[in-house]
Amino acid sequence: MKELIENIARKFDSFRRDAESQLDKGNKSAGLRARRTSLELEPLLKQFRKLSLEADKAK
Repeated sequence: MKELIENIARKFDSFRRDAESQLDKGNKSAGLRARRTSLELEPLLKQFRKLSLEADKAK
């Protein structure tokens, strides 16, 4: 689970950097990268939710 959280953090940092670049500088390519990264984050967040629920049930 630790690796998953680190992977989510890396993806989110990339997303934030690209989204801010689009917002601040009007960089269209950065917007495309941010949208693509948001699609990559979705299954990772779902996996985290699943693992988190399983961990709570195990306690």
